[in-house]
Amino acid sequence: MTGLTEWAYPLAESLLSEPLPRRWKHSLGVAERARTIAAVVGEDADLLEAAAVLHDIGYAPDLAKTGFHPLDGARYLRDIAHADDRVVNLVAHHSCAWMEAEARGLREELEGEFPREPAGLNDALCYCDMNTTPDGTPTNPVDRVNEIAGRYGPDSLIGTFIRRAEPEILASTARVLERVTAAKRQPI
Repeated sequence: MTGLTEWAYPLAESLLSEPLPRRWKHSLGVAERARTIAAVVGEDADLLEAAAVLHDIGYAPDLAKTGFHPLDGARYLRDIAHADDRVVNLVAHHSCAWMEAEARGLREELEGEFPREPAGLNDALCYCDMNTTPDGTPTNPVDRVNEIAGRYGPDSLIGTFIRRAEPEILASTARVLERVTAAKRQPI
């Protein structure tokens, strides 16, 4: 671990491990996925891994203010933890958060406070999140979307959002897989 990750892991652990141990396992798994695609994000590998381990801190009971975890987590990182702006922005926009923000009437707040990072990094974080089960083990985006919809219920706000976001989630993760495949073809 270097720089951002050395800072991010203990922070995420302090916020998630006791009140939400399953969410902590998921976050560790998402960070593990980030390490597996480090080559395709190059110098942003540390940034991606830090955002991956922090992406769900907004679920922590002490941080949950709006009930929309990307916004709550990003605000905490910006206002309290004084985190790197790019980590904050990735957390704010992870896994098609704008669509859920729109459903909650929070899209203007989200986009007004937090600019999006380049598409390649947002894709990478979405890939990591959507290829990790709630218990932190590897999965695939189709099964992950189905699991989320099943856990929350198809008619819930989250169930409706995740189905609406599914095409973009699948496109996003496919773009990352294309980059991974291309990187593997590069001569050493």
